[in-house]
Amino acid sequence: MKVAVTTASGKLGAEIIKQLIAEIGNENVIGIARTPEKAAQIGVEIKKGDYNNKEDFVAALKGIDVVLLVSGMDAPDKRIGQHRNVINAAIEAGVKKIVYTSIIGKHGASTFDAIVNSNRQTENDIQESGLDWSIGRNGLYIEPDVEYINKYKEMGKVANCAAEGLCPYTTRNELAFAYTQMILNEDRNGNVFNLCGMSITQSQLTKYLNLTFGTALKFENLKVEDYLNLQKKMNGEFLGMIISGIYTKIRNGEFELESDYEIAAGRKHIEWDKYFEQLS
Repeated sequence: MKVAVTTASGKLGAEIIKQLIAEIGNENVIGIARTPEKAAQIGVEIKKGDYNNKEDFVAALKGIDVVLLVSGMDAPDKRIGQHRNVINAAIEAGVKKIVYTSIIGKHGASTFDAIVNSNRQTENDIQESGLDWSIGRNGLYIEPDVEYINKYKEMGKVANCAAEGLCPYTTRNELAFAYTQMILNEDRNGNVFNLCGMSITQSQLTKYLNLTFGTALKFENLKVEDYLNLQKKMNGEFLGMIISGIYTKIRNGEFELESDYEIAAGRKHIEWDKYFEQLS
């Protein structure tokens, strides 16, 4: 089996490639990146692939059996066409199966819903492509909160608008393990999996951070409008709306879904006690 992974220079793409190498060897894995030089250190052949250029992918996917399509980071209205370039190139190149990294989330009315909706459209496009497929809906990465610990220390708190809503976190390593199994095992075909660990509240996350880093952080719940304005001020209009929209969906219970991680991965997701224990 020959497997191609898109966005090989990104953190998730690189982690999936690492897992695949361990399973099937680096000679059976290629990475695809818009700027191949940025993925040169990964240890597999890297081919050029810009989501805006279908012909890049027609060339890159020749001789490939399975392509792992990592969802793009462009604006939602652009992503659908970009993903279709990869899907159509895969069909033209003779690829047999597509595995797609989507996002969890029920439909709602937050500023994050445009992202969810664009991912759902790509899911539909893949399901109607005529190729074998398997789709994962990623939980939210927990790593950014860990990496943000110094900023949290400065503020003395974790502050957002999630209230006591449950958030289905995961890690890139856990996702990479699950996607590797979805790529390699045909019994995962034709299924959509919610990929996340046990959901926790922001108050619980804050307690984990305190235990791990010896801090005394408090969780402060903000009004939705206040948090949206704060994020726009800090990160600009587009990214501010995305970030605030995520926490609004948490607040509204729109990420409260049953995890399918164990079915997809063939083992249980790491428990948060163990994850944070490994960091301390």
